[in-house]
Amino acid sequence: MPIPPKSLESIENIYTPRQRHVLLISALLGLAGLIVVGLAKYLTAFLAAGILFMMFRPWWVALVHKRNWNRRLVTILLLLVTVVVLVIPFYALSSLLIDRLVAFARQPDEILNVLHRLEKATGFQITTQQNVRQLLQQGAVQVSRWLPTLAGSALNFLVIVGLMLFTMYYMFMQEDGFLRGLHRYLPFRNETLEELGESLKNNVNANVLGQVLVALIQALLTGLTLWIFGVPDALFWTVVAFFMAFLPVLGTPLVWGPAALYQFSQGANPQGIGILLVGFIVIINVDNLLRIVLAKRMGDIHPLVTLVGLVLGVEIFGIIGLVVGPLLVSYLLVLMQVFRRENRLGREGSV
Repeated sequence: MPIPPKSLESIENIYTPRQRHVLLISALLGLAGLIVVGLAKYLTAFLAAGILFMMFRPWWVALVHKRNWNRRLVTILLLLVTVVVLVIPFYALSSLLIDRLVAFARQPDEILNVLHRLEKATGFQITTQQNVRQLLQQGAVQVSRWLPTLAGSALNFLVIVGLMLFTMYYMFMQEDGFLRGLHRYLPFRNETLEELGESLKNNVNANVLGQVLVALIQALLTGLTLWIFGVPDALFWTVVAFFMAFLPVLGTPLVWGPAALYQFSQGANPQGIGILLVGFIVIINVDNLLRIVLAKRMGDIHPLVTLVGLVLGVEIFGIIGLVVGPLLVSYLLVLMQVFRRENRLGREGSV
């Protein structure tokens, strides 16, 4: 038999107000944790949306708040810019690379010639003709097995891009509510939020814009090196090197390394050695040096913060960790300063 509402009001709750407060916070944290765990696979979409929101916000402020353009129109334009600049080039490059690899795989005799030339140049027996043909056949079987996985990865990529664009749309369209929510629910004073926002802006400038500049310089150096040492189709490989430069650790060696092997296979040993020397001495060190210098100049970020953040971020988040990693370290330092300031104010207030 149901209890009447008036009778419910007379029932005494077993928890004190403080216990209810603690339980409420615990319930909120528990539900938030479940949501984060459930969306962990798509976390990069939300992180990328936040980073792009900070990158495009100066444009948004200039067009919407200063020139009074229609906010929906500006939002759609920014989303189109995101698709054109980020998604389409990667898709086009992937298609070109796959076409090249498929065309190359259809010519096993050329592969054999390259391997024989490498054997002759290095003096090492790599494999026999029978083994190579067997490896090619096994490779074809393996590729057929990978097709469902590749299809699933492509679908997952589309979902991540869709979530990123969807999140960006509502972050811009509901900008006022989004920023008010940050001020209302984050447990920081306004000056602390300003410090965190400044840190985010500095990291985006240093690690997004800086990374693009580093990738462009590395790609130009790689393309110039390949052209000087006679590698065919150097312009195409310059474009490939630009995108490869965004990959952590591997980067442009995925381009100039095989180019050096190709030259060795053609009997052009001096050219192959030249490519390796320029790659190891110049191109790799340009990446390491410029990344740290630009982080200091463009975002006033200490080189140690950049170095530790890159190692941390790439390990946890993959390629987007190039931005998120240094940001996490910077936020840790900012919150340590906030903690020290709050403690000092607390001690002064208690005196």
